[in-house]
Amino acid sequence: MEFSGEQGIQLLVLVILTRLLLPEDFGLIVLVTIFISVATVITQSGFNTALIQKKTMDEADLSSVFYVNLLISTILYFILFMIAPFLASFFEHPQLTLIIRLLSLSLILRALHSIQNVIIIRNMQFKKLFTCSIGGVILSGIIGILMAYTGFGVWSLVVQQLVNNLVYTITIVFIVAWRPRLIFSIGKLRGLFSYGWKILVSSLIDSIYLNISNLIIGKMFSPAILGFYNRGEQIPGLLVSNINGSIQSVLFPALSTQQENKKRVKEMVRRAMVTSAFIIFPMMIGLAVIAETLVKIVLTEKWMPVVPFLQIFCFIYILWPIRTANLQAINALGRSDIYLKLEIAKKMLGIVILTIALQHGIYAIVMGMFITNFLSLFIDAYPNSILLDYRLIEQFFDVFPSLFISLIMGVTVLSIKLLGFTNITTLIMQIFVGFIFYIILAKVFKLEPYTYLIEIIKGILINNKKARNKQIYE
Repeated sequence: MEFSGEQGIQLLVLVILTRLLLPEDFGLIVLVTIFISVATVITQSGFNTALIQKKTMDEADLSSVFYVNLLISTILYFILFMIAPFLASFFEHPQLTLIIRLLSLSLILRALHSIQNVIIIRNMQFKKLFTCSIGGVILSGIIGILMAYTGFGVWSLVVQQLVNNLVYTITIVFIVAWRPRLIFSIGKLRGLFSYGWKILVSSLIDSIYLNISNLIIGKMFSPAILGFYNRGEQIPGLLVSNINGSIQSVLFPALSTQQENKKRVKEMVRRAMVTSAFIIFPMMIGLAVIAETLVKIVLTEKWMPVVPFLQIFCFIYILWPIRTANLQAINALGRSDIYLKLEIAKKMLGIVILTIALQHGIYAIVMGMFITNFLSLFIDAYPNSILLDYRLIEQFFDVFPSLFISLIMGVTVLSIKLLGFTNITTLIMQIFVGFIFYIILAKVFKLEPYTYLIEIIKGILINNKKARNKQIYE
Protein backbone atom coordinates (compact mmCIF):
# COMPACT_ATOMS: atom_id res chain seq x y z
CA MET A 1 0.00 0.00 0.00
CA GLU A 2 2.79 2.41 0.91
CA PHE A 3 4.68 1.77 -2.32
CA SER A 4 1.49 2.28 -4.35
CA GLY A 5 0.95 5.68 -2.73
CA GLU A 6 4.51 6.81 -3.38
CA GLN A 7 4.36 5.49 -6.93
CA GLY A 8 1.15 7.44 -7.56
CA ILE A 9 2.72 10.68 -6.33
CA GLN A 10 5.87 10.14 -8.42
CA LEU A 11 3.76 9.46 -11.49
CA LEU A 12 1.62 12.56 -10.91
CA VAL A 13 4.73 14.76 -10.55
CA LEU A 14 6.22 13.18 -13.67
CA VAL A 15 3.08 13.86 -15.70
CA ILE A 16 2.77 17.50 -14.57
CA LEU A 17 6.45 18.25 -15.21
CA THR A 18 6.24 16.58 -18.61
CA ARG A 19 3.31 18.80 -19.57
CA LEU A 20 5.10 21.96 -18.40
CA LEU A 21 8.58 21.31 -19.79
CA LEU A 22 10.07 20.58 -23.19
CA PRO A 23 11.58 17.28 -24.36
CA GLU A 24 14.97 19.05 -24.58
CA ASP A 25 14.89 19.77 -20.83
CA PHE A 26 14.54 16.10 -19.98
CA GLY A 27 17.15 15.16 -22.56
CA LEU A 28 19.76 17.38 -20.87
CA ILE A 29 19.06 15.77 -17.48
CA VAL A 30 19.43 12.30 -19.00
CA LEU A 31 22.88 13.26 -20.33
CA VAL A 32 23.97 14.19 -16.80
CA THR A 33 22.38 11.07 -15.31
CA ILE A 34 24.59 8.90 -17.52
CA PHE A 35 27.68 9.79 -15.49
CA ILE A 36 26.05 10.13 -12.08
CA SER A 37 24.40 6.70 -12.30
CA VAL A 38 27.71 5.01 -13.12
CA ALA A 39 29.40 6.82 -10.22
CA THR A 40 26.54 5.80 -7.90
CA VAL A 41 27.02 2.15 -8.78
CA ILE A 42 30.69 2.38 -7.81
CA THR A 43 29.83 3.74 -4.36
CA GLN A 44 26.69 1.73 -3.63
CA SER A 45 26.68 -1.71 -5.22
CA GLY A 46 29.60 -3.76 -3.89
CA PHE A 47 29.92 -3.36 -0.12
CA ASN A 48 26.26 -2.52 0.48
CA THR A 49 25.02 -5.67 -1.25
CA ALA A 50 27.62 -7.72 0.61
CA LEU A 51 26.34 -6.32 3.94
CA ILE A 52 22.76 -7.30 3.10
CA GLN A 53 23.79 -10.80 2.05
CA LYS A 54 26.11 -11.41 5.03
CA LYS A 55 24.60 -13.66 7.70
CA THR A 56 25.85 -11.58 10.62
CA MET A 57 27.32 -8.09 10.75
CA ASP A 58 28.65 -5.83 13.48
CA GLU A 59 29.60 -2.19 14.02
CA ALA A 60 33.02 -2.72 12.49
CA ASP A 61 31.38 -3.85 9.24
CA LEU A 62 28.98 -0.90 9.14
CA SER A 63 31.39 1.87 10.08
CA SER A 64 34.15 0.61 7.78
CA VAL A 65 31.80 0.49 4.79
CA PHE A 66 30.40 3.93 5.63
CA TYR A 67 33.84 5.57 5.58
CA VAL A 68 34.82 3.83 2.35
CA ASN A 69 31.55 4.84 0.66
CA LEU A 70 31.96 8.45 1.77
CA LEU A 71 35.59 8.61 0.61
CA ILE A 72 34.86 7.10 -2.80
CA SER A 73 31.79 9.28 -3.39
CA THR A 74 33.75 12.43 -2.50
CA ILE A 75 36.57 11.51 -4.90
CA LEU A 76 34.08 10.76 -7.68
CA TYR A 77 32.29 14.07 -7.06
CA PHE A 78 35.49 16.04 -7.53
CA ILE A 79 36.32 14.06 -10.67
CA LEU A 80 32.91 14.91 -12.16
CA PHE A 81 33.31 18.52 -10.99
CA MET A 82 36.60 18.83 -12.86
CA ILE A 83 35.56 17.13 -16.10
CA ALA A 84 32.14 18.85 -16.29
CA PRO A 85 33.33 21.53 -18.79
CA PHE A 86 34.75 18.85 -21.09
CA LEU A 87 31.49 16.89 -21.03
CA ALA A 88 29.53 20.07 -21.75
CA SER A 89 31.81 20.76 -24.71
CA PHE A 90 31.46 17.17 -25.97
CA PHE A 91 27.66 17.41 -26.05
CA GLU A 92 27.76 21.05 -27.21
CA HIS A 93 25.59 22.34 -24.36
CA PRO A 94 27.49 24.82 -22.10
CA GLN A 95 24.87 24.77 -19.32
CA LEU A 96 25.69 21.10 -18.65
CA THR A 97 28.76 22.24 -16.68
CA LEU A 98 26.76 23.68 -13.79
CA ILE A 99 24.05 21.00 -14.03
CA ILE A 100 26.65 18.24 -13.63
CA ARG A 101 28.35 19.97 -10.72
CA LEU A 102 25.07 20.45 -8.86
CA LEU A 103 23.47 17.06 -9.48
CA SER A 104 26.70 15.22 -8.66
CA LEU A 105 26.23 16.33 -5.04
CA SER A 106 23.73 13.47 -4.82
CA LEU A 107 26.71 11.08 -4.69
CA ILE A 108 27.79 12.44 -1.31
CA LEU A 109 24.22 12.58 0.00
CA ARG A 110 23.65 8.93 -0.90
CA ALA A 111 26.89 7.91 0.79
CA LEU A 112 25.75 9.62 4.00
CA HIS A 113 22.64 7.42 4.25
CA SER A 114 23.90 4.24 2.58
CA ILE A 115 24.25 2.26 5.83
CA GLN A 116 20.80 3.32 7.03
CA ASN A 117 19.44 1.87 3.80
CA VAL A 118 21.26 -1.40 4.45
CA ILE A 119 19.84 -1.64 7.97
CA ILE A 120 16.29 -1.05 6.77
CA ILE A 121 16.55 -3.61 3.98
CA ARG A 122 18.21 -6.27 6.17
CA ASN A 123 15.48 -5.87 8.78
CA MET A 124 12.80 -5.57 6.09
CA GLN A 125 11.44 -2.40 7.71
CA PHE A 126 9.92 -1.12 4.48
CA LYS A 127 7.39 1.15 6.16
CA LYS A 128 10.36 3.15 7.43
CA LEU A 129 11.71 3.30 3.88
CA PHE A 130 8.38 4.69 2.69
CA THR A 131 8.31 7.23 5.52
CA CYS A 132 11.80 8.41 4.60
CA SER A 133 11.09 8.77 0.89
CA ILE A 134 7.55 10.16 0.74
CA GLY A 135 8.43 13.57 2.23
CA GLY A 136 11.16 14.18 -0.32
CA VAL A 137 8.94 13.04 -3.20
CA ILE A 138 6.15 15.44 -2.21
CA LEU A 139 8.29 18.49 -1.33
CA SER A 140 10.61 18.14 -4.32
CA GLY A 141 7.63 17.57 -6.60
CA ILE A 142 5.92 20.76 -5.42
CA ILE A 143 9.11 22.82 -5.81
CA GLY A 144 9.87 21.34 -9.23
CA ILE A 145 6.34 21.99 -10.51
CA LEU A 146 6.31 25.60 -9.23
CA MET A 147 9.68 26.29 -10.85
CA ALA A 148 8.61 24.70 -14.13
CA TYR A 149 5.36 26.70 -14.13
CA THR A 150 7.26 29.97 -13.60
CA GLY A 151 9.63 29.29 -16.50
CA PHE A 152 12.83 27.89 -14.96
CA GLY A 153 12.96 25.08 -17.54
CA VAL A 154 15.64 22.46 -17.00
CA TRP A 155 16.64 24.01 -13.64
CA SER A 156 13.33 22.95 -12.15
CA LEU A 157 14.39 19.33 -12.72
CA VAL A 158 17.83 19.98 -11.22
CA VAL A 159 16.40 21.52 -8.05
CA GLN A 160 13.72 18.83 -7.80
CA GLN A 161 16.29 16.03 -7.77
CA LEU A 162 18.57 17.80 -5.30
CA VAL A 163 15.72 18.55 -2.87
CA ASN A 164 14.49 14.96 -3.10
CA ASN A 165 17.93 13.58 -2.23
CA LEU A 166 18.50 16.10 0.54
CA VAL A 167 15.16 15.53 2.27
CA TYR A 168 15.53 11.75 2.02
CA THR A 169 19.02 11.90 3.54
CA ILE A 170 17.95 14.10 6.46
CA THR A 171 14.84 11.98 7.13
CA ILE A 172 16.48 8.57 7.06
CA VAL A 173 19.43 9.68 9.20
CA PHE A 174 16.93 11.00 11.74
CA ILE A 175 14.64 7.92 11.70
CA VAL A 176 17.28 5.18 11.64
CA ALA A 177 19.29 5.66 14.82
CA TRP A 178 22.65 4.48 13.51
CA ARG A 179 25.75 6.65 13.57
CA PRO A 180 29.26 5.75 12.40
CA ARG A 181 31.78 4.94 15.10
CA LEU A 182 35.51 5.54 15.06
CA ILE A 183 36.13 1.98 13.87
CA PHE A 184 37.83 0.96 10.66
CA SER A 185 38.73 -2.64 9.86
CA ILE A 186 40.65 -3.62 6.75
CA GLY A 187 39.94 -7.25 7.58
CA LYS A 188 36.19 -6.67 7.59
CA LEU A 189 36.37 -4.83 4.27
CA ARG A 190 38.48 -7.58 2.76
CA GLY A 191 35.86 -10.19 3.72
CA LEU A 192 33.02 -8.11 2.30
CA PHE A 193 35.00 -7.30 -0.83
CA SER A 194 35.51 -10.99 -1.65
CA TYR A 195 31.77 -11.22 -2.28
CA GLY A 196 30.95 -7.63 -3.16
CA TRP A 197 33.51 -6.99 -5.90
CA LYS A 198 31.72 -9.37 -8.27
CA ILE A 199 28.41 -7.61 -7.64
CA LEU A 200 30.16 -4.25 -8.10
CA VAL A 201 31.71 -5.23 -11.43
CA SER A 202 28.42 -6.80 -12.58
CA SER A 203 26.44 -3.69 -11.65
CA LEU A 204 29.05 -1.42 -13.21
CA ILE A 205 28.95 -3.35 -16.47
CA ASP A 206 25.15 -3.20 -16.39
CA SER A 207 25.08 0.54 -15.68
CA ILE A 208 27.62 1.40 -18.36
CA TYR A 209 25.81 -0.76 -20.89
CA LEU A 210 22.40 0.72 -20.09
CA ASN A 211 23.78 4.25 -20.42
CA ILE A 212 25.60 3.60 -23.69
CA SER A 213 22.29 3.98 -25.52
CA ASN A 214 21.63 7.34 -23.82
CA LEU A 215 25.17 8.48 -24.63
CA ILE A 216 24.89 7.51 -28.28
CA ILE A 217 21.41 9.00 -28.70
CA GLY A 218 22.50 12.20 -26.95
CA LYS A 219 25.48 12.57 -29.27
CA MET A 220 24.06 11.28 -32.57
CA PHE A 221 20.62 12.81 -32.25
CA SER A 222 19.19 15.81 -30.38
CA PRO A 223 18.33 16.33 -26.69
CA ALA A 224 14.67 16.37 -27.81
CA ILE A 225 14.93 12.85 -29.26
CA LEU A 226 16.70 11.74 -26.08
CA GLY A 227 13.85 13.33 -24.11
CA PHE A 228 11.22 11.34 -26.05
CA TYR A 229 13.26 8.17 -25.60
CA ASN A 230 13.68 8.81 -21.88
CA ARG A 231 9.97 9.52 -21.24
CA GLY A 232 9.06 6.40 -23.18
CA GLU A 233 11.34 4.38 -20.93
CA GLN A 234 10.60 6.17 -17.66
CA ILE A 235 6.80 5.86 -17.58
CA PRO A 236 6.64 2.03 -17.74
CA GLY A 237 9.95 1.87 -15.86
CA LEU A 238 8.53 3.81 -12.92
CA LEU A 239 5.50 1.53 -12.69
CA VAL A 240 7.48 -1.69 -12.92
CA SER A 241 10.41 -0.67 -10.72
CA ASN A 242 8.08 0.39 -7.90
CA ILE A 243 5.97 -2.77 -7.98
CA ASN A 244 8.61 -5.30 -8.91
CA GLY A 245 11.23 -3.46 -6.85
CA SER A 246 9.12 -3.59 -3.69
CA ILE A 247 8.67 -7.34 -4.10
CA GLN A 248 12.32 -7.98 -4.94
CA SER A 249 13.62 -5.77 -2.12
CA VAL A 250 11.78 -8.02 0.32
CA LEU A 251 12.82 -11.14 -1.59
CA PHE A 252 16.61 -10.67 -1.46
CA PRO A 253 17.05 -10.40 2.32
CA ALA A 254 14.43 -13.12 2.82
CA LEU A 255 16.23 -15.46 0.43
CA SER A 256 19.56 -14.69 2.09
CA THR A 257 18.22 -16.01 5.41
CA GLN A 258 17.15 -19.26 3.71
CA GLN A 259 20.15 -19.75 1.44
CA GLU A 260 20.97 -23.18 2.92
CA ASN A 261 17.46 -24.48 2.14
CA LYS A 262 17.31 -24.75 -1.67
CA LYS A 263 13.75 -26.07 -1.72
CA ARG A 264 12.50 -23.13 0.33
CA VAL A 265 14.44 -20.67 -1.86
CA LYS A 266 12.80 -22.12 -4.97
CA GLU A 267 9.34 -21.74 -3.40
CA MET A 268 10.03 -18.11 -2.50
CA VAL A 269 11.45 -17.27 -5.94
CA ARG A 270 8.44 -18.85 -7.61
CA ARG A 271 6.01 -16.93 -5.38
CA ALA A 272 7.73 -13.61 -6.12
CA MET A 273 7.85 -14.32 -9.85
CA VAL A 274 4.21 -15.37 -10.15
CA THR A 275 2.94 -12.48 -8.02
CA SER A 276 4.99 -9.87 -9.91
CA ALA A 277 3.86 -11.28 -13.26
CA PHE A 278 0.19 -11.19 -12.22
CA ILE A 279 0.44 -7.44 -11.54
CA ILE A 280 2.96 -6.34 -14.18
CA PHE A 281 1.76 -8.30 -17.24
CA PRO A 282 -1.68 -6.63 -17.50
CA MET A 283 -0.24 -3.26 -16.57
CA MET A 284 2.35 -3.29 -19.37
CA ILE A 285 0.06 -4.78 -22.01
CA GLY A 286 -2.70 -2.35 -21.07
CA LEU A 287 -0.31 0.63 -21.13
CA ALA A 288 0.99 -0.35 -24.57
CA VAL A 289 -2.57 -0.58 -25.92
CA ILE A 290 -3.77 2.81 -24.58
CA ALA A 291 -0.43 4.60 -25.15
CA GLU A 292 -1.52 6.81 -28.05
CA THR A 293 -4.73 8.03 -26.41
CA LEU A 294 -3.01 8.41 -23.03
CA VAL A 295 -0.15 10.53 -24.37
CA LYS A 296 -2.46 12.73 -26.40
CA ILE A 297 -4.66 13.54 -23.38
CA VAL A 298 -2.22 13.49 -20.47
CA LEU A 299 1.06 14.72 -21.98
CA THR A 300 -0.40 16.80 -24.88
CA GLU A 301 0.31 16.69 -28.61
CA LYS A 302 3.92 17.90 -28.30
CA TRP A 303 4.82 14.51 -26.77
CA MET A 304 3.21 12.25 -29.41
CA PRO A 305 6.62 11.05 -30.72
CA VAL A 306 7.04 9.29 -27.35
CA VAL A 307 4.32 6.70 -28.19
CA PRO A 308 6.41 4.11 -30.09
CA PHE A 309 9.18 4.32 -27.48
CA LEU A 310 6.66 3.80 -24.68
CA GLN A 311 5.08 0.79 -26.38
CA ILE A 312 8.38 -0.97 -27.03
CA PHE A 313 9.58 -0.35 -23.48
CA CYS A 314 6.35 -1.85 -22.13
CA PHE A 315 7.33 -5.15 -23.74
CA ILE A 316 10.88 -4.82 -22.46
CA TYR A 317 9.73 -4.32 -18.88
CA ILE A 318 7.17 -7.12 -19.07
CA LEU A 319 10.11 -9.54 -18.84
CA TRP A 320 11.35 -8.13 -15.53
CA PRO A 321 9.42 -10.39 -13.09
CA ILE A 322 11.18 -13.47 -14.43
CA ARG A 323 14.61 -11.93 -14.93
CA THR A 324 14.91 -10.15 -11.59
CA ALA A 325 13.60 -13.09 -9.54
CA ASN A 326 16.22 -15.36 -11.10
CA LEU A 327 19.04 -12.89 -10.49
CA GLN A 328 17.98 -12.26 -6.88
CA ALA A 329 18.08 -15.99 -6.21
CA ILE A 330 21.60 -16.29 -7.62
CA ASN A 331 22.85 -13.40 -5.48
CA ALA A 332 21.09 -14.59 -2.33
CA LEU A 333 22.70 -18.01 -2.70
CA GLY A 334 26.06 -16.27 -2.58
CA ARG A 335 26.93 -17.07 -6.21
CA SER A 336 28.07 -13.60 -7.22
CA ASP A 337 30.62 -15.32 -9.50
CA ILE A 338 27.78 -16.68 -11.63
CA TYR A 339 26.04 -13.30 -11.56
CA LEU A 340 29.18 -11.63 -12.94
CA LYS A 341 29.53 -14.17 -15.74
CA LEU A 342 25.89 -13.66 -16.71
CA GLU A 343 26.32 -9.89 -16.88
CA ILE A 344 29.40 -10.18 -19.09
CA ALA A 345 27.63 -12.59 -21.46
CA LYS A 346 24.50 -10.42 -21.71
CA LYS A 347 26.41 -7.22 -22.28
CA MET A 348 28.55 -8.75 -25.02
CA LEU A 349 25.34 -9.88 -26.69
CA GLY A 350 23.81 -6.43 -26.22
CA ILE A 351 26.80 -4.60 -27.69
CA VAL A 352 26.70 -6.79 -30.81
CA ILE A 353 22.98 -6.10 -31.29
CA LEU A 354 23.42 -2.37 -30.56
CA THR A 355 26.23 -2.12 -33.12
CA ILE A 356 23.98 -3.63 -35.78
CA ALA A 357 21.00 -1.47 -34.78
CA LEU A 358 22.97 1.81 -34.92
CA GLN A 359 23.01 1.64 -38.68
CA HIS A 360 19.21 1.70 -38.86
CA GLY A 361 18.17 4.62 -36.64
CA ILE A 362 16.64 5.35 -33.26
CA TYR A 363 13.73 2.88 -33.41
CA ALA A 364 16.06 0.08 -34.41
CA ILE A 365 18.14 0.84 -31.30
CA VAL A 366 15.10 0.40 -29.06
CA MET A 367 13.96 -2.75 -30.86
CA GLY A 368 17.50 -4.07 -30.41
CA MET A 369 17.11 -3.50 -26.68
CA PHE A 370 13.95 -5.63 -26.71
CA ILE A 371 15.73 -8.45 -28.55
CA THR A 372 18.62 -8.27 -26.07
CA ASN A 373 16.27 -8.40 -23.07
CA PHE A 374 14.34 -11.33 -24.55
CA LEU A 375 17.49 -13.36 -25.14
CA SER A 376 18.79 -12.37 -21.70
CA LEU A 377 15.72 -14.03 -20.22
CA PHE A 378 17.18 -17.42 -21.16
CA ILE A 379 20.65 -16.48 -19.88
CA ASP A 380 19.34 -15.32 -16.48
CA ALA A 381 17.18 -18.41 -15.99
CA TYR A 382 19.75 -21.07 -16.92
CA PRO A 383 21.79 -21.17 -13.64
CA ASN A 384 18.69 -21.78 -11.53
CA SER A 385 17.85 -24.86 -13.55
CA ILE A 386 20.94 -26.28 -11.82
CA LEU A 387 21.06 -24.38 -8.52
CA LEU A 388 17.34 -24.69 -7.70
CA ASP A 389 16.08 -27.23 -10.24
CA TYR A 390 13.81 -24.46 -11.54
CA ARG A 391 13.95 -24.54 -15.33
CA LEU A 392 12.78 -21.76 -17.64
CA ILE A 393 10.01 -23.94 -19.11
CA GLU A 394 8.66 -24.44 -15.57
CA GLN A 395 8.90 -20.70 -14.93
CA PHE A 396 7.06 -20.01 -18.18
CA PHE A 397 4.16 -22.29 -17.25
CA ASP A 398 4.01 -20.64 -13.82
CA VAL A 399 3.47 -17.17 -15.31
CA PHE A 400 1.57 -18.21 -18.47
CA PRO A 401 -1.93 -17.96 -16.93
CA SER A 402 -1.32 -14.28 -16.10
CA LEU A 403 0.10 -13.66 -19.58
CA PHE A 404 -2.84 -15.40 -21.25
CA ILE A 405 -5.59 -13.41 -19.53
CA SER A 406 -3.52 -10.20 -19.94
CA LEU A 407 -3.49 -10.71 -23.71
CA ILE A 408 -7.24 -11.33 -23.74
CA MET A 409 -7.71 -8.16 -21.71
CA GLY A 410 -5.42 -6.24 -24.10
CA VAL A 411 -7.44 -7.25 -27.17
CA THR A 412 -10.66 -6.27 -25.40
CA VAL A 413 -9.26 -2.86 -24.42
CA LEU A 414 -7.96 -2.27 -27.96
CA SER A 415 -11.38 -2.98 -29.46
CA ILE A 416 -12.95 -0.16 -27.41
CA LYS A 417 -11.06 2.34 -29.58
CA LEU A 418 -13.08 1.17 -32.58
CA LEU A 419 -16.35 2.37 -31.01
CA GLY A 420 -15.64 5.98 -32.02
CA PHE A 421 -15.97 7.75 -28.68
CA THR A 422 -14.02 10.90 -27.80
CA ASN A 423 -10.44 10.44 -26.60
CA ILE A 424 -11.27 11.10 -22.94
CA THR A 425 -14.28 8.76 -22.95
CA THR A 426 -12.27 6.08 -24.75
CA LEU A 427 -9.41 6.31 -22.25
CA ILE A 428 -11.71 6.10 -19.21
CA MET A 429 -13.57 3.13 -20.69
CA GLN A 430 -10.34 1.35 -21.60
CA ILE A 431 -8.88 1.66 -18.11
CA PHE A 432 -12.13 0.73 -16.32
CA VAL A 433 -13.06 -2.17 -18.61
CA GLY A 434 -9.48 -3.47 -18.68
CA PHE A 435 -9.20 -3.57 -14.88
CA ILE A 436 -12.63 -5.15 -14.27
CA PHE A 437 -12.26 -7.66 -17.12
CA TYR A 438 -8.83 -8.78 -15.88
CA ILE A 439 -10.07 -9.32 -12.31
CA ILE A 440 -13.10 -11.26 -13.59
CA LEU A 441 -10.89 -13.50 -15.73
CA ALA A 442 -8.50 -14.08 -12.82
CA LYS A 443 -11.40 -15.09 -10.61
CA VAL A 444 -13.06 -17.30 -13.26
CA PHE A 445 -9.82 -19.13 -14.01
CA LYS A 446 -8.97 -19.24 -10.28
CA LEU A 447 -5.45 -17.95 -10.78
CA GLU A 448 -3.14 -18.76 -7.89
CA PRO A 449 -1.67 -15.24 -7.50
CA TYR A 450 -5.17 -13.73 -7.49
CA THR A 451 -6.22 -15.99 -4.61
CA TYR A 452 -2.94 -15.30 -2.82
CA LEU A 453 -3.31 -11.51 -3.08
CA ILE A 454 -6.96 -11.62 -2.00
CA GLU A 455 -5.97 -13.54 1.11
CA ILE A 456 -3.26 -10.98 1.88
CA ILE A 457 -5.73 -8.10 1.47
CA LYS A 458 -8.26 -9.85 3.70
CA GLY A 459 -5.58 -10.41 6.33
CA ILE A 460 -4.60 -6.72 6.26
CA LEU A 461 -8.24 -5.62 6.58
CA ILE A 462 -8.87 -8.01 9.48
CA ASN A 463 -5.72 -6.86 11.29
CA ASN A 464 -6.66 -3.22 10.78
CA LYS A 465 -10.16 -3.88 12.12
CA LYS A 466 -8.75 -5.64 15.18
CA ALA A 467 -6.38 -2.75 15.79
CA ARG A 468 -9.24 -0.22 15.58
CA ASN A 469 -11.41 -2.29 17.93
CA LYS A 470 -8.54 -2.55 20.38
CA GLN A 471 -8.11 1.23 20.36
CA ILE A 472 -11.85 1.72 20.97
CA TYR A 473 -11.91 -0.62 23.97
CA GLU A 474 -8.76 0.88 25.42
